[in-house]
Amino acid sequence: MRRHEWQCWAAFALCVAAAPASATEYPLAPDQTVVGELGVYVTHAPDILLDIARAKDLGFTQLMAANRGVDPWLPGAGKRVTLPTRYILPDAPHRGIVINLAEWRLFYFPPSGRSVETYPIGIGVIGDTTPLGVTSVIRKEPNPTWYPPPSIRAAEPDLPDAIPPGPDNPLGAFALHLGWPDYLIHGTNKPDGVGRNVSHGCIRLYPEDIERLFHEISVGTPVRVVRQAVETAWIGDVVFVEVHPSKSQAEEIDTMEAVTPVFPEDLVGRVVAAAAQHAGRIDWDAVRQAGLQRTGLPVAVAKKPASWNSDASN
Repeated sequence: MRRHEWQCWAAFALCVAAAPASATEYPLAPDQTVVGELGVYVTHAPDILLDIARAKDLGFTQLMAANRGVDPWLPGAGKRVTLPTRYILPDAPHRGIVINLAEWRLFYFPPSGRSVETYPIGIGVIGDTTPLGVTSVIRKEPNPTWYPPPSIRAAEPDLPDAIPPGPDNPLGAFALHLGWPDYLIHGTNKPDGVGRNVSHGCIRLYPEDIERLFHEISVGTPVRVVRQAVETAWIGDVVFVEVHPSKSQAEEIDTMEAVTPVFPEDLVGRVVAAAAQHAGRIDWDAVRQAGLQRTGLPVAVAKKPASWNSDASN
């Protein structure tokens, strides 16, 4: 599908009523690295995947990557759509906000340490990206005014000096200012862009998600940004790997083009490190398929021997 056709469909999608996304929160035990379970949604005749994604608090790319071959605009009735709602947590401290750009997802670890919330995000277009590293929330702004930065004004010189709060404001109703100048976590007046490469480096959330996060976050909350396309974890006696599409593959998924296979350079090393003393039991065919398909779904790639003591350390 060409981009102008996608824009027509996106405009149509905005007119279709969708249930608000429900915030996704999971209980979290110490040292837990995986949350959630995969789900299935059976489509009805009028469904489109943009609406399903928002109703299930998923990003568009995330849902499409897990359901290759499903027509996002006309899936038809009775189609079983996999809901990719099992998450290997990013390899980062469980404090404050952790953003995994490679997953199009934000994780918030409340101060209690007993739960994690996760939200889909829109990230920068190819060529524009959020810095990696650690910063913090330095200011909270409800009903923000948007002042187009020079980089955007250069591309769109007819923009006004400022856009006040309201339906035309691309920041939506809430904004979290970071210690990095010109980078924010904010809402959006175009929720169809969540889960896609759409911004100039800011992080966009669904309006209902940013409203919840805004009221939970305190000034000073740490924010860590990572890019981990390959994530591994033990689930019971099995090593799982989650491989997310690259940014260029996400563009191909977005426009319904054939996805160019790109095997992650760090996949083999990460799987070997995760399996550790059980590296001899790695299913390399499964690793290869996970690396080529990059569905974002957890894939089993190694298992402890049956005689292994289940009480032993991983």
